[in-house]
Amino acid sequence: MGEAPAFVVDDLKGNFTNGFHLKSKGYETSIDFGCNKTYVIGATENESKPTFGVRIFNKSTDEWVIPNVLGTKPEPSIGHSAIILDEERILVIKGNTSSDDSFWFLEVNTAFVREQKTRLGTEVVAWSKGVIGEAEKPIVISGPSGVGKGTLISKLMEEFPSTFGFSVSHTTRAPRNNEQNGVHYHYTERSVMEKDIEDGKFLEFAAVHGNLYGTSVEAVDVVADKGKRCVLDIDVQGARSVRASSLEAIFIFICPPSFEELEKRLRARGTETEEQIQKRLRNAKAELEQGKSPGLFDHILVNDNLETCYEKLKKLLGLTDGVKNTPKTVFHVPLEHTVSRIDQKILINCGVEEQEKSATNMFVLDFTSIKGGAPARTRGLRFYAVEPSINGTIGTQIPS
Repeated sequence: MGEAPAFVVDDLKGNFTNGFHLKSKGYETSIDFGCNKTYVIGATENESKPTFGVRIFNKSTDEWVIPNVLGTKPEPSIGHSAIILDEERILVIKGNTSSDDSFWFLEVNTAFVREQKTRLGTEVVAWSKGVIGEAEKPIVISGPSGVGKGTLISKLMEEFPSTFGFSVSHTTRAPRNNEQNGVHYHYTERSVMEKDIEDGKFLEFAAVHGNLYGTSVEAVDVVADKGKRCVLDIDVQGARSVRASSLEAIFIFICPPSFEELEKRLRARGTETEEQIQKRLRNAKAELEQGKSPGLFDHILVNDNLETCYEKLKKLLGLTDGVKNTPKTVFHVPLEHTVSRIDQKILINCGVEEQEKSATNMFVLDFTSIKGGAPARTRGLRFYAVEPSINGTIGTQIPS
């Protein structure tokens, strides 16, 4: 390996804590983490599709380690910087990229990473994409077959098409005629899906007729990235798996006014044999019992009248007063930039010559309220421009 980039401690005035200033050299950036490890982050050179590679130099053993890298890897960037956030994460800021691809977290000691280290018995790191602002919580809707949950979801989608979206599930079965990969399902090999399940990339999964079906963390995040609220239509067992995951969601169970009414609705459909109806009724009885499990569902709605139930559902989701769209934050971190830290804020200096400095040359990335993390997104970042101060501390926020 060539000479590593310089690692310099800033001597800025003010209450800076561990104010690191790193500048990448070539494709790589190195950063000391604790007393024993140096992380080298940069573009790989021997892959058909370059990604950010990660190497670890263990100073206590004087050895290089190539970790198992989990999560969705960012596209490489020459103009990137890195800074330690806490004892669990390194923030990587990519320059000269689109506004939704600038901030990435390299997790080195989070609970997820520690769990994977124990499982794999090797060094592990994980990438998590940083997202500006909060996302509305996904909605998990469960209920027995014939209760009308599909109709309720369809009504939501029809009335609020720009507000809600479905995640695209994964399956190991082959696509049928006219089915498109990424539209109807993400079609994948069984070995690949089993590996992703082991790596914690799936919220829920089930084996059905010899094939695997499941909802990935990435599929839910993709919906949120589009500014939509993800709706998951899954059975009670799937809801239980999602509840046990790191995903923050609203769990709603739809039940019939009575078991007799549910049987009446199933028979009225006229689409199934008596054997199939009896099987659905057995499953429905079990799901109705499980739906009462303490702590599983946040809300239970009785669908005795479709329109009344739909209005109650909208009220639960805060839709009765209309939908408020939050404008998307637009920004651009230039190729040349430096970073420093003050408390739980990152100061980004865009490196313009002194005589050309203006109010928009300095930005603050506030990570006070971040949530989530690998294998999902890290949300809740705030990003705003500031007036540069004379002594190097964070100045006044510029109104947007």
